[in-house]
Amino acid sequence: MASGDDSPVFEDYESSPYSLEKMTDLVAVWDVALSDGVHKIEFEHGTTSGKRVVYVDGKEEIRKEWMFKLVGKETFCVGAAKTKATINIDAVSGFAYEYTLEINGKSLKKYMENRSKTTNTWVLHLDDEDFRVVLEKDTMDVWCNGKKMETAHGEDKKRKKQMSLDQTASGASSAHV
Repeated sequence: MASGDDSPVFEDYESSPYSLEKMTDLVAVWDVALSDGVHKIEFEHGTTSGKRVVYVDGKEEIRKEWMFKLVGKETFCVGAAKTKATINIDAVSGFAYEYTLEINGKSLKKYMENRSKTTNTWVLHLDDEDFRVVLEKDTMDVWCNGKKMETAHGEDKKRKKQMSLDQTASGASSAHV
């Protein structure tokens, strides 16, 4: 592309989160749905330099330059609940590699299958605004647009815990009388 008119460049190249140099080693991209939202995980692997870079939602989480061992794993956290994620790098043949993502120690597929059983997700459009609501059935936690909401169930759990602490404290003091 000789002329500047034909070049597919960002209008504001300097502030773009992705540059041509930065993305040349991009080998894998995953979208992971968690209670606080859908997160994009990107992985760069320089198979000649051993460079490894992990991005979560466009933000660099891990950068390792000049790794001599080209296979291995990178572990990091995703989302508000700091969910554990691991990218496994395995040699397939010659200089070909396979990249797999684990969430909380399970393959992404297994994690998503389990998640579909333990959560309900709704996207509501109200007053020209979108709301993503997630119910975690096992904990009864409710998330809305990435924020954990205070619920009557949550208040009830706090009240029961405080009553238990109060009973323990009053029981301990009356035992010494």
